[in-house]
Amino acid sequence: MKKNIHTNLRELALLPGLSGHEDRVRRTIAARLGAMGIASDTDRLGNLSAHFPGTGPSILLFTHMDQLGFVVRRIEPDGFIRLERLGGVPERALPAQQVLICVGEGRDIPAIIANKSHHATTPEEKTTVRACAQLHVDAGFASAEEARKAGVRVGSPVVYAPAFLSLAGNRVTGTSLDDRAGCAVLLEVARALKARSEGPPVHLVFSVQEEFNLRGVLPAARAIGPDMAIQVDIALSGDSPDMAGQSDIRLGGGPVLSLYSFHGRGTLNGVIPHPAMVALLEHAASHNDIPLQRSARTGLLTDLSYVQLQGEGVACADMAFPARYSHSAREVVDLDDLCDLVRLLLGALEAVRPDFSLNRDDYT
Repeated sequence: MKKNIHTNLRELALLPGLSGHEDRVRRTIAARLGAMGIASDTDRLGNLSAHFPGTGPSILLFTHMDQLGFVVRRIEPDGFIRLERLGGVPERALPAQQVLICVGEGRDIPAIIANKSHHATTPEEKTTVRACAQLHVDAGFASAEEARKAGVRVGSPVVYAPAFLSLAGNRVTGTSLDDRAGCAVLLEVARALKARSEGPPVHLVFSVQEEFNLRGVLPAARAIGPDMAIQVDIALSGDSPDMAGQSDIRLGGGPVLSLYSFHGRGTLNGVIPHPAMVALLEHAASHNDIPLQRSARTGLLTDLSYVQLQGEGVACADMAFPARYSHSAREVVDLDDLCDLVRLLLGALEAVRPDFSLNRDDYT
């Protein structure tokens, strides 16, 4: 399992897939499913779904394919490029970053976000974070016409230069591990579901535009009409010096169950998980001897926040893997956590029998 996750995660992390431009990632995942003999379908927004029939309450298990980044806002007459952020890009980490301007497979253009020469910076500039709108991208073009001939247009997607690297132990770093690691997890879940002989109906969805507006999965969720839903994403690891005292979540400590999330920054939404889902996931962890970490945090939001409000309401829970340095060009995860998350999800799915109760009063 670990080898499969490592291989798939590496391949997916090296693919650009800005929100609204996930097609290369989607085609690769569809090919991986096809190689396992699993059929998939795609809706108009680009959500990729695979369906496993069964009996009992239907379950939507999903994770997002897209990544945050930028779009080209303006091409200057001298060939420099201005960007607009797409998603929660940390502006303090942008100068000197290598980026990729996506103009077509095999034709993408490497570039850098410029950083003013150190010898020319004032004392004030040395400790100032410049807004994305003030930064420019240097791809080596001498004019706007040269940039346009290379395929650059206003609206062209731009991402951190894709990278993937193995670290000590079972840890890896790279771009868009949020949430290509979730995609690698669901591919392993799909492999196991293909081989099962019984169980509940499960709908795996690799969703779009989570980093943009958190709602790209909704057409798939509406079409499926699930009774239950589990979303897979990152949890902020609190075991590095920059996160000291934030939480007890640590890399290598196992999957994370979110008991509370709330954005709190202009978006009044979040997830308080359904008690049946909490009981199910805690039972799966203890029954299969899998360590389970717990999270309760303001400042986070996932697309599950909107899925839970579909139809008559969906019993929901966020499951996650610990990650360091979220939304930066190099995130860090532990492969053991991803393997344990696969095992926990499969254990939870196996425990959903036809008579599984979603009555809240049965859990109080």
